[in-house]
Amino acid sequence: MTTDSRSGAGRRSLATLICGALAAGGLAAAGASALEPGAASASSHREAPLISGTPQYDNTDLYAFVSPDKPDTTTIIADWIPFEEPAGGPNFFTFAEDAQYDIHIDNNGDAQGELLFRYTFETHVKNDRTFLYNTGPVTSLDDPDLNITQTYDIELLKLKDQHAVSRTKIAHDVPVAPSNVGKASMPDYGTLREQAVRELAGGTTTFAGQADDPFFLDLRVFDLLYGGNLSEVGNDTLKGYNVNSVALQVPTHLITESADQPVVGIWSTTQRENAEGDFVQVSRLGSPLVNEVVNPVGDKDSFNASAPWDDAQFLKNVTEPELPKLIEAIYKIPAPKEPRDDLVDVFLKGVEGLNQPPHVRPSEMLRLNTSIEPAAKPKRLGVLDGDTAGFPNGRRLTDDVVDAALQVVEGELVGAKNDLGDAVDANDKEFGASFPYLANPTEGSRGPLAKGVDGGNDVRSQLGDALRPAGADGGDDTTLVAASAGAGAGGLLLIGVALMWWRRMRRRAY
Repeated sequence: MTTDSRSGAGRRSLATLICGALAAGGLAAAGASALEPGAASASSHREAPLISGTPQYDNTDLYAFVSPDKPDTTTIIADWIPFEEPAGGPNFFTFAEDAQYDIHIDNNGDAQGELLFRYTFETHVKNDRTFLYNTGPVTSLDDPDLNITQTYDIELLKLKDQHAVSRTKIAHDVPVAPSNVGKASMPDYGTLREQAVRELAGGTTTFAGQADDPFFLDLRVFDLLYGGNLSEVGNDTLKGYNVNSVALQVPTHLITESADQPVVGIWSTTQRENAEGDFVQVSRLGSPLVNEVVNPVGDKDSFNASAPWDDAQFLKNVTEPELPKLIEAIYKIPAPKEPRDDLVDVFLKGVEGLNQPPHVRPSEMLRLNTSIEPAAKPKRLGVLDGDTAGFPNGRRLTDDVVDAALQVVEGELVGAKNDLGDAVDANDKEFGASFPYLANPTEGSRGPLAKGVDGGNDVRSQLGDALRPAGADGGDDTTLVAASAGAGAGGLLLIGVALMWWRRMRRRAY
């Protein structure tokens, strides 16, 4: 770890920083781990045994902030499917069809949701006789060459004591931005992203699709706290990986209780349909790093199935966090005295006078005071550096939550001043200035062209026509493909191989 001075001055020893980063993440997570099976809330990349085996249902991060370019709206971003390898075809990354992806809003501080935005997805396949995700260059979301697509609905549920009192479908059959296969397949991915941003009635805007993973940190902390010797720090472990994101921008007055009570609590969950046809919660997420670092292995699956109103069962994980003790044992940095009531105040209640709602019931969620205007020049440490529009007042994409949480966990608020950090201060890609703000996903096809290739191949004629034969004027290649058009699914693959061999032999002959 490194020590990042808030003023930009010197840094502490690398060891101190690493320890701090680990501690910060752990404590922040601890503050969120006071929960019991039933709801969602915590930054999670493979954070629990059960969910790590089903990435389509795994929440990775949650963000909530007053929109910088539309300050009368609030933007909420929730991510799923950790560590998406960009070249992970032929089955690229889709949302699950047997899942309910939910965003919960608590607008009165009672640890229960009053509003719920529910995303459900449907997959469409144009040609199931090919293994291809796309059968030619894709220039629009309705391009016939985009073989596998998804659409989604959004339902708004208004709740009373967790029972729906009304249901309204606010979006139907909205297209999802596809996985970024590569430059040959998607020569202008930015256009596809723009087409996936849709305005809904009432001033709401939505987006769903693949994005660059916006979380930046050094995950090598799990190698026994950076190996115990701080030899590996400062590497953004999530660089080059993508996630599947949903982003929702809503007029703020639609989600707050009133102008006099502008604080909202937000968490996300995933519910999966079981064999009986019932939906069961399998993942939850609110504040970052809670379930990874704060909760012990025995509580992780329970946390993912739990709800904020039952968080008291995990309180000890917050008041007696494990991470500071590990840091003290390895790096000799004294752990703050327990019980850690300072962590309860920051991570389970909200900061008094900033984002703590009246009559708050302690629970783990991301709390945002929507009346605080966006900062003209956001500071990565947020509230710790005097920027009250940032973490832990909500979470912006640029907030360095690892460093901020680390410093708090190691006692910043109880007199143990420190500048701990993991030496990763920003994302590797710049975020956008307008909704959905996320950076475009890294494409699956990267690197230099193969030797002897000029990059000018007509993919549509070489591959797309093999799947959908052109007319009689297609030349020798079309004749070869058309003659075998009835070969069936297995035959198509053999045809493709034969076509490549035939062209190669023809080039050699000349």
